[in-house]
Amino acid sequence: MQNIEKIENKGKILVYIIRNTQKIVKTHFISPKTSNLQVGHIVYPTGSTIPKHIHKKIIRKLYRTEEVLVVLEGRCDMDIYDDQRILIATKRVNKGDVIIILEGGHGFRVIKDLVFLEIKQGPYT
Repeated sequence: MQNIEKIENKGKILVYIIRNTQKIVKTHFISPKTSNLQVGHIVYPTGSTIPKHIHKKIIRKLYRTEEVLVVLEGRCDMDIYDDQRILIATKRVNKGDVIIILEGGHGFRVIKDLVFLEIKQGPYT
């Protein structure tokens, strides 16, 4: 199992931080089944195939934007806030870490030149 930090406030999970510290050896989803984004590791052994498939259209109603940030380069401190913008935690994230933001707010202070891969639902205005 990979090192996964969970930042919670008042019974709600605000953020998961997946640390780039261990080899992934089995399929495991991190985000809750109720999340707008399903995030996890899927492991396939050599020689496996993934059957061709199509993701069918479906109408979904979203009440908030969830996002995933992959730290491709650099290092930063992430401030994690509740919905009232009260600071809940500060976490240092490094190259290879993955951040799943489900609730609350966030901000970053760059320690070393930073490149994120950002993934969130769209369209985004």
